[in-house]
Amino acid sequence: MAVALPVPILWPRRQDVRRYPEKYRVAALRRYNPGMFRRHFIPTLFASSALAQTGPVLETQTTGQPHKGKVLLAIQAHSDDIPLSAAGTVAKLIEEGYTGYLIRATNDDMGDAPGLGTVGSIGEHVLGNERDNAEVARVLGCKGNFDLNYNNHRMGDVSLNEVIGRLIFLIRALKADTIVSWDPWAHDEENPDHYTIARAVEAASWMAGRAHDFPEQIAMGHAAKTVTEKYYFARRPEITRVVDISKQIDKVIDANRANRAKGPAGHLGSRLRADLAKRNQRLPLLGDDDTTAERNYIREFVVARSRALGAKHGFEYAEAFHYIGPSTGRSRVEEYIKRHAVPR
Repeated sequence: MAVALPVPILWPRRQDVRRYPEKYRVAALRRYNPGMFRRHFIPTLFASSALAQTGPVLETQTTGQPHKGKVLLAIQAHSDDIPLSAAGTVAKLIEEGYTGYLIRATNDDMGDAPGLGTVGSIGEHVLGNERDNAEVARVLGCKGNFDLNYNNHRMGDVSLNEVIGRLIFLIRALKADTIVSWDPWAHDEENPDHYTIARAVEAASWMAGRAHDFPEQIAMGHAAKTVTEKYYFARRPEITRVVDISKQIDKVIDANRANRAKGPAGHLGSRLRADLAKRNQRLPLLGDDDTTAERNYIREFVVARSRALGAKHGFEYAEAFHYIGPSTGRSRVEEYIKRHAVPR
């Protein structure tokens, strides 16, 4: 199979390197360390080509609770991240037996863009989003929620090791098996809170399984625990798994409706209905009461991307992820022992 390799770029513009770091890292490695390029990047390119031909794995609805006894952490930077990108998958996994917890990294004190959330002071934003986040956790079926309370848009200068340590503690204390969060490897991410929590999640997921990392936690009775499955979402995801959330769409709508202080759903439907009434206009879509207006607004506009993705893959609604699952193969040593070991 022929694979087109990237052409080395000798003098890239600084802004291009910032925007496409992987592209220029691969190009430089191919030029200056061809051995490492052959060992690490060519197999990845072939694997990516195979995925492009076969398409992502489709995770469908299941019956019963096949995940009974497992623990899920849904980790977001802000109160609207999970509702907008992964609420259906979180609800689905909890329905299938997971015990779920919602973790929010910031206190959302900056509010949101003008016209989206609820107008107020910084203190009002903090309180409103704290209440909204707890309601999102309840709607999705989570057993509990935790707020790490870093300042919104300020995680870029927070100690990464501090965040990793806090997440390791939660992974061990809650005995987490699976995580849903931002993708640390995604392109086009501009928010420092998103990529900071993503990097911390990625590191904590494996470090939590090592007894020499934060051994005081082990001494306090929290056993080492490695996260074995990760569902990563992003603005422009590397899609390896598409999850059917058609059955959970009402919970997705309710989670986004609960997100009133931050938006971009919340009460926008009822607000639009009121604004139109002042102009002696109405939209049949918005019905005759605020609840109908808010739910139908979310269904028509906020989850439109999930509807389009679902239609592409034969579902009514779907969510897309860069999924990293558990290792299922034996090591080369184990395979060798199986084939060649003899009785003493």
